Amino acid sequence: MPALISLRDELDEMLHCIRASRNVRTPIITCRKCGMTAPAAPPHVSVRALILALCRFEITSKDRARVLEKESVAYRKHRRLTREGKVVAEMPEVCLH
Repeated sequence: MPALISLRDELDEMLHCIRASRNVRTPIITCRKCGMTAPAAPPHVSVRALILALCRFEITSKDRARVLEKESVAYRKHRRLTREGKVVAEMPEVCLH
């Protein structure tokens, strides 16, 4: 799993570089809690998205992708990680705008 998380980090960095080089911005949204209008959070590549891409581009089989997905979920739960493979940070209940 650490290898998949490392590859995910590389792809996430590549996504951010492509978006920055092409001047692609996130959409403007309105917060449902406080009503403030601001840019949305930037997109991230999840470990699951990486596994599905491996299957889509025939780097791995569908059966192996299912196994990897189940293993990644178990690994994530055991280590208390986010979908991106990062340590879970406590989210505040109030808006921090």
